[in-house]
Amino acid sequence: MFDAQRFGQKNGVGFYRYEQDSKGKPRKVQDEQTAALLAEVAPSNAQFSDEEIIARMMIPMINEVVRCFEEKIVSSPAEADMALVYGIGFPPFHGGAFRYLDTIGTTQYVEMAQRYQHLGELYQVPAGLRAKAETNAAYYPAAAPIETDATMASSATQQA
Repeated sequence: MFDAQRFGQKNGVGFYRYEQDSKGKPRKVQDEQTAALLAEVAPSNAQFSDEEIIARMMIPMINEVVRCFEEKIVSSPAEADMALVYGIGFPPFHGGAFRYLDTIGTTQYVEMAQRYQHLGELYQVPAGLRAKAETNAAYYPAAAPIETDATMASSATQQA
């Protein structure tokens, strides 16, 4: 773009061509020459499925939040999930990255991430997560029943 002297609004051409609207303000107009210029240096437009787009966005985020947990930057999966939900607007119905990870399963997640590892270091699964995936262990333990005075008395009677 620079070699073609397409500096944007400075000289009226860049990724777009800039023309004056009726009020004298610059407005963007699609420029057919841009695609031809970019075709020389950029690969052709790739088509991605919705699932691929989600995976390419989620894998680096999940890997990083797992690293934060492993390095004790966050103290628990729940703390990390709350930070993601309230901090960056992670969809609350997914519960956060760790809850999302537990939903799909650590083994399935590692298999999915391995398909993208050729994209670089961001897609390399942390060692601790790989270890969990060997047994498909979750980050959130299964909820245990809450013991009340009545259930403790009942279990004590059964043991006697």
